[in-house]
Amino acid sequence: MKVNYYLITLLVLFSNFSQAESFGACELEVNVSGFAQSVCAKSIVSLDHAGHVEGTVELAVRKFPTEPATERRGQVWLIHGGPGEPGAGFYPLINVFRSAFRGFDLIVPDHRGTGESTRLCPTEESIDSEASYDMANSEWGSCIGSLFENPERTKAFSITNAAHDLAALIEEYREPGEVYVYSVSYGTQLTLRLMQVAQPDLDGVILDGLIPPESMPEWDLSYRTAIVDDVGRSLLDQQSIEQYKKVLNSKTKEWQKVIGRADLRQVMGALLNFPKLRDRIPEIIDELAAGETELLNNTMISLREARHRLMPYPQSQSSLPLVMLISGSENNSRRNLSAETVAAEAKDALFISPLPGLLANVSAPLYDRDEFFGQVPEPLPRTLIIHGTLDPNTPYEGAKAHAALLKKAGKVHFSTVKRGAHFSPLVAPECFVQIASDFVSGDEVPKLCDSSLTRNEDTQLIN
Repeated sequence: MKVNYYLITLLVLFSNFSQAESFGACELEVNVSGFAQSVCAKSIVSLDHAGHVEGTVELAVRKFPTEPATERRGQVWLIHGGPGEPGAGFYPLINVFRSAFRGFDLIVPDHRGTGESTRLCPTEESIDSEASYDMANSEWGSCIGSLFENPERTKAFSITNAAHDLAALIEEYREPGEVYVYSVSYGTQLTLRLMQVAQPDLDGVILDGLIPPESMPEWDLSYRTAIVDDVGRSLLDQQSIEQYKKVLNSKTKEWQKVIGRADLRQVMGALLNFPKLRDRIPEIIDELAAGETELLNNTMISLREARHRLMPYPQSQSSLPLVMLISGSENNSRRNLSAETVAAEAKDALFISPLPGLLANVSAPLYDRDEFFGQVPEPLPRTLIIHGTLDPNTPYEGAKAHAALLKKAGKVHFSTVKRGAHFSPLVAPECFVQIASDFVSGDEVPKLCDSSLTRNEDTQLIN
């Protein structure tokens, strides 16, 4: 069966790519300082690369050319996570990638269902809709209805079809020089699926925030609260843990004046993604135990500002319908997960994630996992894994377990970012630049980088 998919992929590259434009002016301009203006292209490919469902999707690609004064070496394709994150999530960090990949054009696609590419709910997720590319509450009913009205189209927005898209785009827009793929989080899952279905000619792959093995369901998204809670608890001594429990069980709950009806445990879980804010957690607990909320209030302001700076463009919003579809179909081993089970499993947690709750009773026609799920691509090109020890999204131990499997398929370098969180260009940019630049230059890649020693807070988009 894999041979058939490989043959299909060859046909995709030469026949299914029914329309491709060269790079030119972008419909949505993005002003990023420090280098040449970006250029864009859009291409039309088959809705279903296996040919079972008729239709097409349009894929958007943006290129940030290398600086004119720099000798060009090739391309680095930047593949975002989610699922549901558009390429625009990389734009505020383009200068970090430029430092890591000197001499490379940066190619940023929006995978199907995200950004300026074809959406699952084209009407509700259009730039001209009520909430632009985001989803307004009033639009969910018609969006969900359309997913069930055409379930075969919905199910075609799968990881495997997205992997075929990426293979076709790399082939179509490949230019002379070296070609690397950098991916983060869900993007690592998509990239590894790419290497199964197509085996494009790459000089290397960089997997940042590597997902746990698909074959190990104990680390899938339905257990995310347990992962977040482990990371959060590791920051606290026993005294802080006991203080925090008292704060959560207090009758006054002074912190509600700052965060309203939100769950304090979920707020604390969100802080784990930003090291500077994460490091305030023990002090926040001390102040809350004393009935004070000033530090929590200041931290919430910083968190909102950081999120705003990470999503300043119209196309920055994640596609929640795609998150729901792919997460429910491929990254949740418990399709019968109930809200009651989610609540019971979070009962004693001090830090929680909203993801398990989103996976309870998913309102979408889910698709079945295919034969690629849980498999290891063979062979792999030269591969670099970058992972933080305090990653609350993709657990460090899960990444190490996955790396052990991938080493059977090729040469794999594993670089640990001590005290690093998720998405190293954002949370540990100096470590990322050092590790990634050494890798593409063919130099010895450091096995360890301490982000607390190199952290430049200005580049984390947090005041």
